[in-house]
Amino acid sequence: MQSIHIELPDTLAAELDALVQAGWFRSKNELICLALVEFARRHRVALAEQFQQEDIAWALRQKEDAQE
Repeated sequence: MQSIHIELPDTLAAELDALVQAGWFRSKNELICLALVEFARRHRVALAEQFQQEDIAWALRQKEDAQE
């Protein structure tokens, strides 16, 4: 497992603390990990599509440059 360091605005950190203290999560670490997993799950298709579009645009530019 990898460890990362992040800085959060005080208001967000307080919200995370409140969720942990309310018993919704065991720790801020668990909460942040689950939030990142959910973000990746929800945005995976859109991110893949964006990368594909960027790759296609790059290839088209290369083709145009080669024709000049």
